[in-house]
Amino acid sequence: MVFVLKYRKSLITEEIFNYLKHIFSGISERYYLNFQALGVERNHLHILVEAAPRYSPSRVMQICKSVSAKQLFKHFLELEEELWGSHFWSEGGHIDTVGDDYDVKEMEAYIRNQGVSKKQMKLYEFPSTSVDEESPS
Repeated sequence: MVFVLKYRKSLITEEIFNYLKHIFSGISERYYLNFQALGVERNHLHILVEAAPRYSPSRVMQICKSVSAKQLFKHFLELEEELWGSHFWSEGGHIDTVGDDYDVKEMEAYIRNQGVSKKQMKLYEFPSTSVDEESPS
């Protein structure tokens, strides 16, 4: 998935990126999503995530965008001055899914190769785990 900041503002600092890693770890525990990597530039975020079949890709995006925006505005009060109306992310976003002709390794390579220079894109890889669907009772 790719999320773009509202107004394409370049506001993702090292501190905000570190806090995003914390937020997505919490989302992972709460919603049973398996985040594999976050790639960030100053005005957008790439996310590689595995989700249980119960979640549609658009629902995963909705969860990630809404929870992260709320948490960022609570933690970084100065963001309100730049992004009024409590909208951190632009509407919509981009979603690719893994299929027969496109696998996880290709997605990881795509995220790694973003940015004009290697110094521009920051990449964080989450510890490896897999999503287990809850067993029916």
